[in-house]
Amino acid sequence: MSKKLIRFDWAIKRLLRDKANFGVLEGFLSELLFENIEILQIIESESNQDSEDDKFNRVDILTENSKKELIIIEIQNNYQIDYYQRMIYGVSKTISSNLALGQPYENVKKIISVNILYFDLGQGKDYVYKGKTEFQGLHEKDTLQLNKRQQEKFNKENVSDIFPEYYLLKVNNFNDIAKDSLDEWVYFLKNSEVKNEFNAKGLKKAEEVLDYMRLDDNEKYNYERHLTNLHQKASEMISLQEDAEYKVKLNQNLENALNGIKEGFNNDTISKITKLTFTEIEKLRIELNK
Repeated sequence: MSKKLIRFDWAIKRLLRDKANFGVLEGFLSELLFENIEILQIIESESNQDSEDDKFNRVDILTENSKKELIIIEIQNNYQIDYYQRMIYGVSKTISSNLALGQPYENVKKIISVNILYFDLGQGKDYVYKGKTEFQGLHEKDTLQLNKRQQEKFNKENVSDIFPEYYLLKVNNFNDIAKDSLDEWVYFLKNSEVKNEFNAKGLKKAEEVLDYMRLDDNEKYNYERHLTNLHQKASEMISLQEDAEYKVKLNQNLENALNGIKEGFNNDTISKITKLTFTEIEKLRIELNK
């Protein structure tokens, strides 16, 4: 048996900022990045919002790990066509806001941008993507490397270790078959559920911390309100999409009807083709003859 847990997006705003609960985020990041991650602190930013009146379809949290790297975790519930640009903006803003005036560029911190998406971004068959920066020679086809002095000074092996890294988890693309520990986390992110056989780092802690029954009455009210808002937002998006599709279809039918009138078709034929009523077709005839 397994039990339903609180959604990760709500928990990351309310529960996982507590140092006692860092083990949940540490486990998730360790499985995603394939290294043991220790979170030193949660860094508050102007986008860390705590009210249900905020843009509840986006949640982000900024953490600093034991290597002094900054890790952004962002959750986006609804479709955003320019989300790639949103990722760039978030990383750029984090870099600039964490470099004090007068500091040398060597103090720019490594940024890891983790994006958990509940919509299909771009084209791709996978559900977890990683992006990094490398410089390839146009002529020699080699990869630009750090020299020994740079490696020692920056404590980095590769050029890509300096530049931001991006991770995209397209949660809804996951087929619910967990083949490894990272899949177990993706399953949880998609279903808010931890199966008994799951052993990924942090999931047992998540099962404990994110138990709905542990919430007090006020927290339960706020959580249920969050779910209602998500349902409402999803309904609004579907309605807007259906309205747009209807308008496109209607415009196409009107255009077909006008072409039929110009070709001399009678109302009965035009109606069968376009599904417009005789009254609507007659109005088009009048407009056309003005």
